[in-house]
Amino acid sequence: MTHSSSPRTPNFGAIPGLAERATPEFSLALFRRMALTRAFETRARQAQADQDVRTLIYLCLGEEAISAGISMHAEGAWVLGQHRGHGTYLSFGGNMERLIDELLGMPSGCSSGMGGSPPIHDMEKGIVGHSGLIGDQVPVAVGMAMAGEARKVVTFFGDGAAEEDYVLASLGTAASRKLPILFVCEDNDLSVLTPTRDRRGWDLAQVARGFGLEAVDIADDPWLVAHWAETLMVRLPALINVRTCRDVWHVGIGSDGAPEWNRFDLVREKLAALGLGEQAARIEAEARDLVEAKWQERLRIRSAS
Repeated sequence: MTHSSSPRTPNFGAIPGLAERATPEFSLALFRRMALTRAFETRARQAQADQDVRTLIYLCLGEEAISAGISMHAEGAWVLGQHRGHGTYLSFGGNMERLIDELLGMPSGCSSGMGGSPPIHDMEKGIVGHSGLIGDQVPVAVGMAMAGEARKVVTFFGDGAAEEDYVLASLGTAASRKLPILFVCEDNDLSVLTPTRDRRGWDLAQVARGFGLEAVDIADDPWLVAHWAETLMVRLPALINVRTCRDVWHVGIGSDGAPEWNRFDLVREKLAALGLGEQAARIEAEARDLVEAKWQERLRIRSAS
C-alpha cells in the first residue's frame, strides 16, 4: 500500500483501550505538555499579529500531541527538532523565557535573537535546534548517535524532509550500524503546500523497514504516540511516522481553513470520558496563565532595554 492510498484519519493505527489503561497521572502529564504547547503557540500567534514578533515563525498548532507523546519516554536523550519545533522544545523541558526572547529578537534568546523559530537550542536539556535547511538535522542526529555515547538520540522531521536523499541515507546508516536513534516523522501531508500524493508514491514506514529499521505508521493520538515511543526506545534504531494536521501555514500565522481533525479537542473529549475533564480544564487554564505571565514579563524587559 502506498502512502497516497493509506487512510488519513484520526484513528489510523489505533490500539483499542490504550487511553483507558493509562493511569490518570500519566494521562494528565501527557495533556499538561500538550496544553503548554497549545498555550504558547496561541500566544506566539497573537504576538506576531500584534507585531511584537517580527522574526521567522513556524507554529506547531494542531501537532502538539507528537512531541508530548514522544517526550514521555525519551528523557535524557539528545533531541533534534525541525523548524516547526516549539512543541518539541517545550515538551522536552526547554527554557520558555529564552524561547520567547528568541522570538522577540532579544540577545538573551536561545539563538541570540537572530534565528526565530528554527534554531532553538537548550543544550542543558540536550535540545539542538534546526539550521533551516530542510531535513539536515537528520544526518546530524545520526552523526551524534555514532559518537559512541550511552545517550540515545531522537530526531523530528517532516514528510517533505523525508524525501531528501540525505534523510533516506541516514535511515540506512542507522540501520546498518544499529545506532541508538529514534526517527519521528511529523507527517502533516504537506510539503509547503503540496500534498504527499502529488510528490511520491512510496510509504516512509515501508522504506524504513526495507532498510532494516523497526517502523510504525500511526495517527497523532498522544497515548498511541507514547505507547510506540516506549516500545521502540528499547528497540532502536526505529522510526515512527505520525499522521497529523497543521492548523496554520507552513510559515507565519495564517490558516488555509480547518484541519482534517482537531487532536487537541479530541484529547479533551477523551479526558472527559475518562472522568478527568475538570483536572484537564485546570491544567489548560494554568498553562494559559503561565504562558501569558512569561510573555508579559519578557515584553516588559524588552521595552526597558
